[in-house]
Amino acid sequence: GGYAEYTAVDEGLLMPPPSEYTLEQSAAIPETWLTAYQLLFKVGRMEAGERVVIHAAGSGVGTAATQLAVAAGAEVVATAGTDAKLEVAKSLGAAHAINYRAGKWSDDEAVKGKANLILDPVAGADYASQNLAALALDGRWVLYGLMGGPSPTPVDNPKAPFLALMLRKRAQLLATTLRTRPLPYRQALVAAFVENALGNFADGKFKVVFDAKEFTLETLQEAHEYMESNANIGKILVKVA
Repeated sequence: GGYAEYTAVDEGLLMPPPSEYTLEQSAAIPETWLTAYQLLFKVGRMEAGERVVIHAAGSGVGTAATQLAVAAGAEVVATAGTDAKLEVAKSLGAAHAINYRAGKWSDDEAVKGKANLILDPVAGADYASQNLAALALDGRWVLYGLMGGPSPTPVDNPKAPFLALMLRKRAQLLATTLRTRPLPYRQALVAAFVENALGNFADGKFKVVFDAKEFTLETLQEAHEYMESNANIGKILVKVA
């Protein structure tokens, strides 16, 4: 149903489109911004003044989370794999930007033992160890994807002290999804987002970051290939009607 022209949905999951946005542009808000809102506030329990690491900062969720966190008074550290994506993150308010291709991002002084909250769709052995290195005491690591693999243990070091490091830092690992949540949870999330965040699109405080390329149903395969290449910055729009 992701590419359907029409669909039936519970009215409690609907929100009005911002007045300055077309329907096509508005379609980029719900899944992305609700995910970011949930990660930061309902799961991650972010508070003003905290240092928040946002991985995949050039993605749709990453660009949304950066704006939400900055608006709520957090100091954002963005990680991404290209300078272009990091420039976008800084333009959205990120205080620090780290290119993970330049070396171990967790060695950067902006994050080393200083992260109160990490939003992580990557995981895998490499990011698991670096997340623990970056976390401050009592830090929270919110896991919402497994792009780097499902295991936190390096293949070449199966005895790596993953749990011991978590215990030493009193770290909290919080794994979450959104689509499989019960309907009342999702209704409450939508209501909270509409009340606390949606109005910021009309006055320009928040903006959806769209990739420069647009696609149609006829070029849908190209859209997926483009997304898999990790070249996009922000949301990819596919016009279905």
